[in-house]
Parts: sequence; structure tokens; C-alpha cells
Amino acid sequence: MADFKRGIKAGVIAGIVYMVIAGILGAIYYDSFSVPHFIYGTGLTLFTWRSLTDFSSVYFLLSQYVYRGIVFGAVFAALYSFLPGTKSVGKGMVLSLFLCIVALVESIYTTPGWPTDGISFTGTYYIGMISLSSISLALAGIISALVFGALAGFLWDRFRGKGLTEERKGRSVLLVSFILGALTWAVAAAMFLLAVVNSGGIPAIEPAFWWFDLLMTLVVFLGLPGFVLADVAWRKTRMDKSGLKWGVAGGIMMALTGIMLLPGALAIIGGVFSGRKPASEPSTAAIVQ
Repeated sequence: MADFKRGIKAGVIAGIVYMVIAGILGAIYYDSFSVPHFIYGTGLTLFTWRSLTDFSSVYFLLSQYVYRGIVFGAVFAALYSFLPGTKSVGKGMVLSLFLCIVALVESIYTTPGWPTDGISFTGTYYIGMISLSSISLALAGIISALVFGALAGFLWDRFRGKGLTEERKGRSVLLVSFILGALTWAVAAAMFLLAVVNSGGIPAIEPAFWWFDLLMTLVVFLGLPGFVLADVAWRKTRMDKSGLKWGVAGGIMMALTGIMLLPGALAIIGGVFSGRKPASEPSTAAIVQ
């Protein structure tokens, strides 16, 4: 199994350190607005000193960065052996860039009318808001995300790893995909159930938010079999069998919802790698000879 404890520890500490750095930057670059507010890039946070001394704001930032650190660390541990590069710092930066691309694609997919209407907000839980209204803000967000990845990779090297048992490739990736998919679906299903209770039936799709409402409905009805298939693929790999078909099928289902793009992409990646034969397994040609 992947060293999840090591990855999550590195991600959480990186998130806390990053929050402190963001607080210092926010205190230096005090904005001109009288009301404290938050500006989110892909990992970059600028806020006023008044916000920093507000307990609710600090709690919000701490929970957000710790949560994102947990997600980043778990994905980093699962994908570590598949990420290009020989150094952990470089691997962390590659993963950050990958998550930026996933968040950007998800933002475009969930924003009807793009690029005419632009992208202002997305509810992605692993990176944050993507804003294309300012090139400088977008570049700052990408740079900050790369710094976060480098910091997590640096901390990964500082912690001692445990001895890992041999497993079929992609098994850990499928596990993370299933967990993230299940959590995302649970939140969407709870919101959907609450809307059903309040409206007395399946809520109608609002014209102003028709695309987002449609995607949320897809999460409830299409995302469920998606993460279930990812779980089936993971169980296949536990028996040292290929989870290719199950992982790819579940990943496509989750990816089609847009909101579950990250767990869907991980399910496809894990399924593809799980279909590969172990390096120690002899090929058919070698057996014939």
C-alpha cells in the first residue's frame, strides 16, 4: 500500500505553513476595502490583517487548508511512483500542475457560456477558485500552487517512510478515487435530499442555474455507480486482478458529472495502471521459448 500517513502528514503541514505565509502576505498587501474579504487563486490567499485576527476567518482558513492538505497528501502518496521525476520536490510540483489543470477543466465544464462569461468561481475542494479575469492573478495562482507542491514534496523527504508491501499497480490510486468520489457524492446527495424535503418532491431545475443543477443531479444518479465501480476495481486489485474495465467505466461516469472530475480521473488512471502486468511476471513469448 502507498504510504498515506506520510503523504497526509506532509500535505497538512504544508497547508498550515502555506496559510501562515498567506497571512503574512495579506498583512503586507493590505487592500483598500473597509470590509475584510478573501481572494482565492489556485492556492493563493490574500486577506486583510483584520480578517487574520477574526477567529471565524482563521478557523475557516485553517479548515480549508488542512482539508486541501489531506486531499493533496493522499493523492500524492497514491500517485508518487507514477509521477515523473526522481526528486520528491519535482513530483510535488508535477502533481500541483496536474491538479491545476483538472480544476481548470472542471471550472470550464461547470461554467456555461465560457469563455464569453468568464470563470468566476468553482466549488472544487482540492485547489480552490480559478479566475481568468486577471492574467496576473491566474499566474500568481499557478505559481503559488507549484510552491505548495514543492513544499509538500520537501516535507515528504523529511519524514521517514515505512516499509511497503508489494501490490498491483494502481491499487492505491483506485482507493483514493473511491474515497473522494464517495465523499463528493455524499455531500451532493445530502443537498439533493434536503431540496427534495423542502420542495416536497424532486426540485425543478432553475433557469438561472440550470447547468449546475443538471450536473448536481448527474452526481446523485450517475456519480453513485461511478464510485461504486471504482470500489469494485479496487477490490479486484486486492485479489491481484486487473481493475481496468471497472476503473475506466467508473471513472468515465464520475468525470461526466464534471463536479467529480478529480476522482473520475484518478479512477481511470488507477484502472489503466492496474491492467499492466507486474515487472516480475514473464511475458507469453518468454514462456513459449
